[in-house]
Amino acid sequence: MAMATDVPKDGFRLSMLIYDTRYRSYTIQLVVLVLFALAVAWLLSNTVQNLAARGKEFNFGFLWQRAGYDIGQQLIPYTNDSTHFRALLVGLINTLVVAFFGCIFATILGVLIGVLRLSKNWLVSRLMTIYVEMFRNVPLLLWILLSYVILSETTPQPRDFRVTDEMAAAGKEPAAAMMLFDTVAVTNRGTNIPSPLFERGLGTLDLGFLSLNLTFWAIVAVIAGSVWVNRRILASARATQEATGVRPVTWWKSILVLFAPLIALLIALGFHLEIPELKGFNFAGGILVAHSFTALLIALTLYTAAFIAEIVRAGIMAVSRGQSEAAFALGLRPGRTMNLIILPQALRVIIPPLISQYLNLTKNTSLGIAVSYLDLRGTLGGITLNQTGRELECMLLMMLIYLTISLTISTLMNIYNKSVQLKAR
Repeated sequence: MAMATDVPKDGFRLSMLIYDTRYRSYTIQLVVLVLFALAVAWLLSNTVQNLAARGKEFNFGFLWQRAGYDIGQQLIPYTNDSTHFRALLVGLINTLVVAFFGCIFATILGVLIGVLRLSKNWLVSRLMTIYVEMFRNVPLLLWILLSYVILSETTPQPRDFRVTDEMAAAGKEPAAAMMLFDTVAVTNRGTNIPSPLFERGLGTLDLGFLSLNLTFWAIVAVIAGSVWVNRRILASARATQEATGVRPVTWWKSILVLFAPLIALLIALGFHLEIPELKGFNFAGGILVAHSFTALLIALTLYTAAFIAEIVRAGIMAVSRGQSEAAFALGLRPGRTMNLIILPQALRVIIPPLISQYLNLTKNTSLGIAVSYLDLRGTLGGITLNQTGRELECMLLMMLIYLTISLTISTLMNIYNKSVQLKAR
């Protein structure tokens, strides 16, 4: 039996999609989505028709044609007989290498400078302020060009390392000498560093479009496994400390876990170094690191570190002074207070803008084309584009790759950001 207080249930009517506030927002979103899809479809159709009118077909078949150009720095096998897709992979890896090391070095330097800017020493804080203002107010391209000019014009020529019979008889030293126990040579052509070699390598796995160096990935797997086991050891030590108040000794376990497996693997693979030697008019052996790579990495590191320093300084200043005063009252030294109290709390303020700096650094690697560094912009968006005449395909593909890299970095950093956020109890 229905009660008089029951509210009658009306059936669904199409007019409710517009007049009922429960459904109106969904209707508006659906209409906007349809209009956006129609606009994209019209744009693509119009583009294809215009390309057809010019005698061009929209396809990516050019990626499997012969590239016909050389790339100075390459971490995977490549020759000028390789395909444009292979050149794309080489350029992509070059981009990722610069971005990876640039993010690491810029973070280390930026955190150091940001902390020193808050130093009570007037001279130190003013010097760090000059650094920040100087680097962030000058365009990055100028720093790249300046770094490249300094490396190219101020370093000695390979012949300056030569010791002739006359010099040896007279007891004269060469004009230039190798560094780090005669293992590294810096010349105006690049930096020659030792090359890792393996007597019993694991070979390669050919996937058709890409060859995987099994030795390299075995080393990466061992390092990753060692880091994971070490994290578990430290987590167990923290749990024991929270339960009993006594933290077990773990330093020897960490050293053993982090280094013993890697050393054992390197010994099993017959690891040794190939030292560069001066032969003829240049150094032979080892790895030649081009000045274009070094200049780009130095400029990106110094430039981005200036912005990261300001982010770190703002994050530290966002932490209440009462936190540091309480730590000092407990007898903690300033260095320990910064590492254990201030920085962990400042991370939740630092990480969100830090993500933007990592994204900017990654995208700024495209400026390496100014010093002839063939990254993704120099290969796919440069030589390949000019040779094939596939402007639209190259630009779309390059935009998609940069978008994928940026979204990946953003996702990983957001995951880390959630892990360091304060959790309500």
